[in-house]
Amino acid sequence: MSDFLSEHLIYRDDDFMVIHKPSDILSVPGKGDLHDSVLTRLVAIEPKTLLIHRLDRDTSGILVFGLSKRGQSAIARQFQDRQTSKIYEALVAGHLEGEGTVDIPVIYDPSRPPLHIVDASHNKPALTHWQVIEHFQIQGQPVTRVKLTPITGRSHQLRVHMQYLGHPIVGDTLYATPEQQLVPRLCLHAKQLSFNHPVTAETLTFDCPVPF
Repeated sequence: MSDFLSEHLIYRDDDFMVIHKPSDILSVPGKGDLHDSVLTRLVAIEPKTLLIHRLDRDTSGILVFGLSKRGQSAIARQFQDRQTSKIYEALVAGHLEGEGTVDIPVIYDPSRPPLHIVDASHNKPALTHWQVIEHFQIQGQPVTRVKLTPITGRSHQLRVHMQYLGHPIVGDTLYATPEQQLVPRLCLHAKQLSFNHPVTAETLTFDCPVPF
């Protein structure tokens, strides 16, 4: 179990630690038998570990945990107040050009859990900036690498917004068709995160290499 921390630790001090979360593991325990998670593994190694934010199970990348109450509180407040800066990278199906913004609310669809959908009438905004990085092919199918910058942090926001553009994320078993999945994992990665240190207020930026 201690190998998990040594393998995935990006940064640690007295108040928080930054972890590279692998794909296909929950951030926190789920319902029923879904006990295994990043938080569960970290608490077993470092009992002081405190939750700050989450990534979807199938999303990889930067995840921050508190190691003190002041660290947890100060960083969580920055997430809540949109004072953090987050950059994701994704592979999306098809040939997408240029850059743009998706500005349409995303809500949970109770008729089809765990799916979310766009709903222009909803009162909470969901805003994503996107920018094309490169084009190539997987299994003879065109794909586009994109930089995604979420301004809000709704559940499944990036996945639903890319589906809304007609270019769902490669490997997405919820929002892509079988023909668009192409690879055995969701190609969405939390690549970079910036926030202010909870004690010194220094702006910190952490990077995590994209594995696809």
